[in-house]
Amino acid sequence: MASVYRETTAPGGLRDVVRCLWEDTGRAPKRIVPDGCVDLVACGGEVFVAGPDTTAWTWETPPGTRAYGVRFVPGRARDVLGLGADELRDRRVPLGDLWGKEGELLAERVLCGGVSLADVVARRRADGADREISELIARLDGGVPRVSAALDRFATGERQLRRRFTLAVGYGPATYLRVTRFQRAIGLAPTAPDLASLAFSAGYADQAHLSRDCREFAGVQAREFFRAKKCAMSIVDR
Repeated sequence: MASVYRETTAPGGLRDVVRCLWEDTGRAPKRIVPDGCVDLVACGGEVFVAGPDTTAWTWETPPGTRAYGVRFVPGRARDVLGLGADELRDRRVPLGDLWGKEGELLAERVLCGGVSLADVVARRRADGADREISELIARLDGGVPRVSAALDRFATGERQLRRRFTLAVGYGPATYLRVTRFQRAIGLAPTAPDLASLAFSAGYADQAHLSRDCREFAGVQAREFFRAKKCAMSIVDR
């Protein structure tokens, strides 16, 4: 059975902290690559937080299992979870370990259908986004070639800004810039005629630069990874 994955828009009141809601009802193994996000996930009788990744991991849902989750906007998970995203980097943490007894009770209610994951986010969210960090993320997402260009003209000193960024996102601006550029390449891959064109369109210095990041973030050669992406897109289009 092929993997059936779909994303839906977050409820209006949560769109500043939640990028999307998602659901996966397939059994095919999935190669999850870094995207700069933190997810709150329910699957297989457990509710857990998937922290920001720095390398790929393979996930396969058990037969008959539905996995679903909330994907936070980069930099905003801390407003809900109550701790720095850097403490969650490359980790999967049960909600009970994160919030103690309250987390255990909420997980039980989610799994029995008493509350949704969106309800949990709405209940726990704190007001007050870090506007400078949000602006820095937007600049990095916008395709700047270097972190120094994104850090220009902030009132806060660079060292403090980098520290706050790591706390909010899970890793520093340089790693995030590489991750968001790789994600841009993934989005452009279905229409790119070849890897050299893809690298140029995504903002890489050259094809070798894209290949290095692909090996680090996806764990496979770029040609193999992006060929699979194109095949998956062609199946969806049918």
